[in-house]
Amino acid sequence: MSDPLRPRASLRTAVVWEVLKDALERRVKTAGRDVLDVLDTGGGTGNFAVPVARLGHRVTVVDPSPNALFALERRAAEAGVADRVRAVQGDAHGLFDVVERGGYDTVLCHGVLEYVDDPAEGVRNAVDALRPAGTLSLLAAGLGGAVLARALAGHFHEARHALTDPTGRWGEGDPVPRRFTAEQLTDLVSATGLRVGAVHGVRVFADLVPGVLVDTEPGAMEALLKLEAAAAEQPAFHSVATQLHVLAERD
Repeated sequence: MSDPLRPRASLRTAVVWEVLKDALERRVKTAGRDVLDVLDTGGGTGNFAVPVARLGHRVTVVDPSPNALFALERRAAEAGVADRVRAVQGDAHGLFDVVERGGYDTVLCHGVLEYVDDPAEGVRNAVDALRPAGTLSLLAAGLGGAVLARALAGHFHEARHALTDPTGRWGEGDPVPRRFTAEQLTDLVSATGLRVGAVHGVRVFADLVPGVLVDTEPGAMEALLKLEAAAAEQPAFHSVATQLHVLAERD
């Protein structure tokens, strides 16, 4: 996934970016500060961290990969926001070994729960990093999208396996260790005491539409972006989205 502000990449990230940007604007108003402290757990090379820093906020990125963090620092420097992005090596399990508990206005937990041993602990740690009235942005792989993708590719046994597997995997070769339904994610968040504000389906169509069509058909990319945005809020499409985004707030 590339920078959310680049047109081609926004097919995969536009929904999350717009929701996150609006949430940051609301947090600025409620906090009475123009600059927020944002924590991006598992933020890797800065797909969201760098654009958030471009908005003027301070971003701490925690990731276990030194290579990803090196790429993050280079990317931040190229974007002119190196002074607002801090790279820290660590993971969700030992989060408070490297960052402050209760020190952040907004926490991003994107693409983390699929890989941790205990998703509930991962969510709790993300929430415990929030200040009072803070906002959590949670993004994780959706079960239904994987089932649909395998079925459309003609891998019917794998699609059925994903549908019935407790972790949502389609087989031994599946690179994603765990997938979720919207209900599972909202339950994990609600169990921490946060109020779920919105759930969005992400990449409902983008992963299914042939790239050549989007790249060559005039106006196709813009039309698909609008379709993704319109479908994202519809609960009926949550069950077939490649990813699910949950926005929650501490009262």
